[in-house]
Amino acid sequence: MEQVEYSGKLIVIEGTDGVGRSTHIALLRTWLESRGHAVLDTGMTRSVLAGRGIKEAKTGHTLGRLTMQLFYATDFIDRLENEMLPALRAGFVVLTDRYIYSVMARAEVRGIDSAWIRSIYSMAFVPDAVFYLRISSPQKLVERVVSSGRGFDYWESGMDLGLGEDFYDSFIAYQSKMLKVFDRMSAEYGFQVLNASRSVRSVGADLRRAIAKLIDEPQKSSEEKISHLQALRDKQAPAKPNVNVVDLNKDALPLK
Repeated sequence: MEQVEYSGKLIVIEGTDGVGRSTHIALLRTWLESRGHAVLDTGMTRSVLAGRGIKEAKTGHTLGRLTMQLFYATDFIDRLENEMLPALRAGFVVLTDRYIYSVMARAEVRGIDSAWIRSIYSMAFVPDAVFYLRISSPQKLVERVVSSGRGFDYWESGMDLGLGEDFYDSFIAYQSKMLKVFDRMSAEYGFQVLNASRSVRSVGADLRRAIAKLIDEPQKSSEEKISHLQALRDKQAPAKPNVNVVDLNKDALPLK
């Protein structure tokens, strides 16, 4: 994709199932609009092209792992080109419930080739900020899932991987793997980590404070965004062309 300049802000809320992403997206949208900002909120499986197909496919339990990843990629690219990019060019604040990181984490846990999945998303824009809502243990996620009344989801519990004899055991095993991948990605991509075990009010206050600072600071150029991302992951990397995309094929930094 060619270099793209835009005046808006791309803000990502990431995290595993049940950490409160959707709740905080809704609260942030109301708050930002009250401050006079135009806001677009989007998220996985919401594209016109592929969203319905993904939801229908996930009602069954026979969807192949590679097919699932291609479905997600189609959904992302459709939303990127037809929703996010036009909104960013128009100066909107774009809030996205999950970005490429959740899809990549799910793929890794399912044994999908890392280089292949990263190459698919190599056109993704560098977010202005990624807020990772981190919860301390999968057991706490279970409490939230049960209290929400939604029950365990087949795919979010990793039942397709045969990790446990029932939904509970499989959910614990799957979400434990997801937490490990997200923790590694946090160091690799420079996530801003928030303790999601706290109250909605406390987490929301931290998000508003960080986003207010982000929106008020001068707009970064495409070159600055790229150089910042590379510095986080590979200080010895050769200079890259001035393109406003995520370079997903660099080696991750080791966890400290």
